[in-house]
Amino acid sequence: MSASRTGLSSRCHLVLRNSPFVGNLLDIPREHQWEAYHRWSKALNSDIIHLDAAGKSIIVLSSMEAIGDLFEQRSSLYSGRLRLPMLVELMGWDFAFPFIDYGDEWRSHRKLFYQAFNLSAAKQFHPQETAAVHEVLRRFLQNPHDIMGNFRHMTGALIMDIAYGIKVLPSDDPYIQMVEKAMHDLSNASIPGAFLVVSNEDTFPSLKYVPSWFPGTGFKRKAKEWRKIVREVLEKPFHETKRNIPLCMLRGADSTVSALGTFVLAMLANPEAQIIAQGEIDSVIGLGNLPDFADEPSLPYVSAIVKEVLRWRNVTPIAFPHYITVDDEYRGYRIPAGSLVIGNTWAILHDQDIYAEPHSFKPERFLLDGKINTAVRDPETAAFGFGRRICPGRYMATASIWIAVASMLAAFDIKKAVDEEGRVVEPSFEYSSTGVVS
Repeated sequence: MSASRTGLSSRCHLVLRNSPFVGNLLDIPREHQWEAYHRWSKALNSDIIHLDAAGKSIIVLSSMEAIGDLFEQRSSLYSGRLRLPMLVELMGWDFAFPFIDYGDEWRSHRKLFYQAFNLSAAKQFHPQETAAVHEVLRRFLQNPHDIMGNFRHMTGALIMDIAYGIKVLPSDDPYIQMVEKAMHDLSNASIPGAFLVVSNEDTFPSLKYVPSWFPGTGFKRKAKEWRKIVREVLEKPFHETKRNIPLCMLRGADSTVSALGTFVLAMLANPEAQIIAQGEIDSVIGLGNLPDFADEPSLPYVSAIVKEVLRWRNVTPIAFPHYITVDDEYRGYRIPAGSLVIGNTWAILHDQDIYAEPHSFKPERFLLDGKINTAVRDPETAAFGFGRRICPGRYMATASIWIAVASMLAAFDIKKAVDEEGRVVEPSFEYSSTGVVS
């Protein structure tokens, strides 16, 4: 274990045996990385841990204190993005401003997006969001079993309407299928260490020049296939419109679908919360009516459910890596230039010092005297990224989630399915995504 002041000290250094040449690269799991990072953090009794991924330093932050100190207070240092050959050069995500390095180009993209989707401006989309939710309610009446498919259609239709003015088909819409495939591939390719060519400096970027038939270069074949999907997302809609689509809206679609799926799971596992929420809705708007955004202040328990959904099974359990280009010092320890710095969102939103019984679904943790308790940390502060890299589309995403949750509670009783023999089908509560979205 290193204790040198010229590098990360023993307090920050992950106690894992390094493999020759690749360091801890093989220790990074392909699934549930956030849980592994959290275990290592607890074992070291430190909210900062360090991994050596073939010579590249990966720093994982597991507290809001550390994230606030670095991503917020030192945001000019910690807002960079590492150049990602697998995503940008091989797959074609070069147009996407979340992957653009911190600088004038990124600031220009960010400014334009913020003007259209800040807290005030995002309210202009409430009518479209409400209409999309009403349509998904009708879809559930026709097909109550395709839960995630219905949610994907809802969010895809909303994005295509707002960004392009395109009205999608009722089913099997090619645009929605295209976006779903692109986001799935992006998620898989974003796992730190998933591909040896993932960055320009860590692991072995020169492999991008090796022929795709060469043994061990399966990533090149994947990249070629995935690049085709990415270019379709960027170019195909221009056959019908010249307006550009912000990538954050695509990312927001993925997050919204995941959050709504989590909401359904939460209601299946916690029927008492569903009963309380439905009672609140019925008392405010009356049985048989659907809520709208004007009802939100009068439905605090519904709002608490949305917050708990974002916390309990947060849709982006590990944040996309930030990149630092200069040496820095924090708490007396050196963070070397070229490090990837990652916020462990899952650890923060399951901090038992902040959220008692963090693995339990308890909307009431956000309430006090029948109102939202502002003294409890809002999960939105961590659920959509950190610092200057926080998702600017978060206001639209949370609004879409809220109106969908409120409307589904008003319209349906969410119950576990029963098989042909009358046995209750127990849902799975495991994360299905292995990638990084935010």
